[in-house]
Amino acid sequence: MSDIHLKDLVKSYGENIAVAGIDLHIRQGEFFSLLGPSGCGKSTTLRMIAGFIRPTVGQILIGSDDVTRLPPEKRDIGIVFQNYAIFPHMNVADNIAFGLKLRKKSHEDIDRAVAFALRQVGLVGYENRYQRQLSGGEQQRVALARVLVTEPRILLLDEPLSALDKALREEMKYWIKDLQKSLGITTVYVTHDQDEALTMSDRIGVMQKARVEQVGTPQEIYERPKTLFVTTFIGQSNVIDVTVRGRQGERLSVDFGDSTVLTRAPVAEVSVGSAAKLVIRPENVIIGAAGAGLSATVVSETYQGALVRYRLSVAGQEIVAERQNQAHLARFSPGEVVGVSWDPDRSEALVA
Repeated sequence: MSDIHLKDLVKSYGENIAVAGIDLHIRQGEFFSLLGPSGCGKSTTLRMIAGFIRPTVGQILIGSDDVTRLPPEKRDIGIVFQNYAIFPHMNVADNIAFGLKLRKKSHEDIDRAVAFALRQVGLVGYENRYQRQLSGGEQQRVALARVLVTEPRILLLDEPLSALDKALREEMKYWIKDLQKSLGITTVYVTHDQDEALTMSDRIGVMQKARVEQVGTPQEIYERPKTLFVTTFIGQSNVIDVTVRGRQGERLSVDFGDSTVLTRAPVAEVSVGSAAKLVIRPENVIIGAAGAGLSATVVSETYQGALVRYRLSVAGQEIVAERQNQAHLARFSPGEVVGVSWDPDRSEALVA
């Protein structure tokens, strides 16, 4: 197993910059996700690691080996795409054995490796089935087994679950993560699905407009976003216009309407009187009786099963609160005046 270093990686197509100077260290054995919207450069980055695209500028190291100019077959990597790409004219066993046959392995070694791979991906007994006899999830497992049987240093996964239905995606994301942990293989996973990235990753690199905006653990990315884009792309957030009043140690006091509230201070210095964005996740907004905190009016209540979602009007701005649907918690009706508050350490001030 190996780590991966991307050093000042750039890919341009004429004046179009697909990847703009990425510096990343992906640790040995970790599950690292590149997360972002379509066109942000995440798949281009993965394909440069794989060797399918040559960087315009920069360097790619796998372990201590500079692979920047090596073709894909010389990099000792495995890659799985979203469309499975298993051969319909071959049965499962032959699909898995394909790469080993190209390497001129003996029949005994191939049989042994295929049997082991089938156990790894939970497909023992499926050896003689063909593509038409497999579900989408089973086909994706065959694609993974075909890669893993060659014992690559690095596993690359390019949106491997996007072609599956929702229920199967839920099942497969836990299965892939468990498999990766059991193998300990360094894995780079490309996705636009934030739930997949938060659930599966050891760390996440959030990309926008050809750049990595933030790298961190799922908890860091969700709870301590560093930019407004990361805040709004990961989960849901209330983004409120405020004015900076002053700094109090690790907290910032900001004017929100006619009230002054506290929030966690940004790392960057902010000047008194400057505009900022107050960011609060809906689950961190506390609703209470009128007079407890800021005064708010309930605009709407939406029942969502385990959650109840409220839209609230506060000082001329709208915020959303989510509460667990529990019998002992009061429910509020549209038009009702309530109080809202939050733990200052569960909110964030970002410079506008």
